[in-house]
Amino acid sequence: MADHTIPNAGCDPNSVRNAACIHTKKIFDSCQSKDCIEDLRVYLTCSSQEVLNNAQSVKGGRATLVTVLVSLDPLHMNRGFYSVNMTYFYQIDCEAYTGCARPVPITGLAVFGKRAILFGSECATKLFVSDSERCDKGNPTISIPSSNPDAVVETVDPILLDAYIRTPCGQPDLGCSTTSIPKEILALFDEPLTMSSDPCHALYVTLGQFSILRLERDVHLMLPIYDCCIPDKECNCDICDNDPCELFQKVQFPVEQFCPPCKSCDLDPLDEFGCSKTK
Repeated sequence: MADHTIPNAGCDPNSVRNAACIHTKKIFDSCQSKDCIEDLRVYLTCSSQEVLNNAQSVKGGRATLVTVLVSLDPLHMNRGFYSVNMTYFYQIDCEAYTGCARPVPITGLAVFGKRAILFGSECATKLFVSDSERCDKGNPTISIPSSNPDAVVETVDPILLDAYIRTPCGQPDLGCSTTSIPKEILALFDEPLTMSSDPCHALYVTLGQFSILRLERDVHLMLPIYDCCIPDKECNCDICDNDPCELFQKVQFPVEQFCPPCKSCDLDPLDEFGCSKTK
């Protein structure tokens, strides 16, 4: 495997050839979230709801995170802080037992709302970016810049911890309707969802969700330049016609995937140039 590192790069301050100003994102605040979402209602498709009405029990299957809608509201009483409002949309797939030997698959949508407070600083500048694609099509638009930071939600599919049936007959409306769900999400299902608040049977789940939230802003940074990064690997396809098993034999065994990482690693401290202080 080719080594693309620059010899002695960063170990000698005098090797810096120049400096460059770059435009990038700076993280002003971030947090991690570990949510155990209990009693989350699943709005099933019409055919799945019919199956559930005759079911005695359900078995948990899979929960897939479809998307997360994110919005920001500045906190006027605490300048620089923002309320980050997140709405998680999940596709839930379970199996219902109706007395037959083989369970029947059912599917539906679950919605979870969450709010967090983070620091995003303040900025009075307005950023305008050219959109060459729209200009080429003769359809220029006026962009309205925002002084708010960018909220980024980094997450994974949740863990489906439990699934169960409830009979909420006579209970009040749970406050969800198709008007509050984007049409792009509704289009993921082959048929309409049952949004009734008084079904004979209702499916509820418990999910475990891990997320990382951060607020970012555009900044300009000055960075040292050591050298140009030129790849030394040639573009070819010599291995395309090789035998697949022969190619597989050349792949190194992934030892690191079978060895759990240690809780803490004893690494040498590095100075500002990325060099070990102990050497």
